[in-house]
Amino acid sequence: MEDSIFTKIIKGEIPSHKVYEDNLTIAFLPLHMLALGHILVVPKRQVDDFFDLSAEDYEALMLSVQKVAKRMKEVLGTKKIGIKIEGLDVPHAHVHVLAFNNHDQFKETENLDAPVDHEKLAEFARKLAF
Repeated sequence: MEDSIFTKIIKGEIPSHKVYEDNLTIAFLPLHMLALGHILVVPKRQVDDFFDLSAEDYEALMLSVQKVAKRMKEVLGTKKIGIKIEGLDVPHAHVHVLAFNNHDQFKETENLDAPVDHEKLAEFARKLAF
């Protein structure tokens, strides 16, 4: 399997706005972040579908999702932090961790045509990093 963009980020071939990392997972901001807060949590081992992860990688992924969600709640103070697993855009299992106050915000989608503001992303990553 060809390296996904996430594998290239993990290898350091592509820069990212990282907020968390451990031996088995990494969490970073997507380039087209949703308004209130949006972090991707990714296993370091590239597997296309989350249900094909080994038990160890799945547990590590979900524990990291929980840590990231708690950090987002602490820093952002939104009513809820939720997750989405869709797997259509990148062939590498990943979880979207989303901050929201209402159902419409949770259903919001990324605007992939919007310009990327790396300064804003870097500032937000520093705020959430742990």
